[in-house]
Amino acid sequence: MRALRSTTVAAVAVAATLTAVSGCAQKSDAKGADGKGVIEVTATDTGCEVSATSFPAGHVQFSVRNKGSKVTEVYVYAPGDRIVTERENIGPGTKAEITAEIKAGTYEVACKPGMKGDGIRQKVTASGKGAPAARDPRLDAAVAAYRKYVQEQADQTLPAARKFADAVKAGDVAAAQRTYALSRVGWERTEPVAESFGDIDPKVDVRADGLEDGQKWTGWHRLEKSLWEEKKISEDDKKLAAQLITDLEDWQKRVGTAEITPTSMANGAKELLDEVATGKVTGEEERYSHTDLLDFQANVEGAQHAYELLKPVAAKNDPALAKELDKQFAAIRAQLDKHRDSESADGFASYDTVGKDARKELSDGVNALAEPLSKLAAAVATGK
Repeated sequence: MRALRSTTVAAVAVAATLTAVSGCAQKSDAKGADGKGVIEVTATDTGCEVSATSFPAGHVQFSVRNKGSKVTEVYVYAPGDRIVTERENIGPGTKAEITAEIKAGTYEVACKPGMKGDGIRQKVTASGKGAPAARDPRLDAAVAAYRKYVQEQADQTLPAARKFADAVKAGDVAAAQRTYALSRVGWERTEPVAESFGDIDPKVDVRADGLEDGQKWTGWHRLEKSLWEEKKISEDDKKLAAQLITDLEDWQKRVGTAEITPTSMANGAKELLDEVATGKVTGEEERYSHTDLLDFQANVEGAQHAYELLKPVAAKNDPALAKELDKQFAAIRAQLDKHRDSESADGFASYDTVGKDARKELSDGVNALAEPLSKLAAAVATGK
């Protein structure tokens, strides 16, 4: 998980007055679904202006602008802080477009200046029947196949995670180090689905600088710190290893209930690239173990799997986009291949040995893929 998360929703065409309590403003006459208009959101360092607090359910387009001085992010939350959609890394003065399938109900739009905290929130309501029932049957097949994929990844993660946890509980630092990165692959491939539940990711994948006030640090990265920085396993670490398995078993049981739509698959693929940009390329994600490249590969694999399932419809609606995505996925995989190490436990070079120029090449590759990938949701939203 990113220590700091970033996503925002964009520019309001008309001025609105910020409410004293929430720091959010609204304009009630904007439209916003299925071609009827766009929900404009302007994020600043102290406010989150939403151009409409009610709109038709269905495929909703959010147009996002960050007018603040800090990098920000935007979330759409369902009750219980279940993440419906998000967009990260919206820099000062930049824009982003988010297309999401929103069912009838009440939600909150949250802007997070500085990518931390609960965000500045605005309650919104989607009403009506939502997206038309008749859509390309290939999209229904894609959702079914992706649901099977995320369950398989959770099922495959548990044995690998238990092997890691057993090594920790046995006090075997070397064995725990060898199995640490491999235990995370399935999680990294499907993390946006896990994050959609709201409460699992902070337990298993948070980093020290992502902790909220009063939150106990648990999960993989706390154990990573013990194994590589402290180079010893405490009795508390053994308890944390057991708790990690309990939390991952919870994820495994619940992942089949996740709400998955064609647009959430497309947005999730983009979120995985954001994960790479904010954590793996920078070296922040695995700051003690330096196993970032295996995480990087898993994120790319997960994003590409979602894209390949959606590709038949995306290629029909936007052939140029599909051609560009094919090209950029191949390019980023080729760049990763340059850093393979057959003698490493996880198959990749330690990221602290990857030089500045090579990191920039990887970063440029991620950006080249992320830009067209951000358009995938819009391409499949029209697949009716």
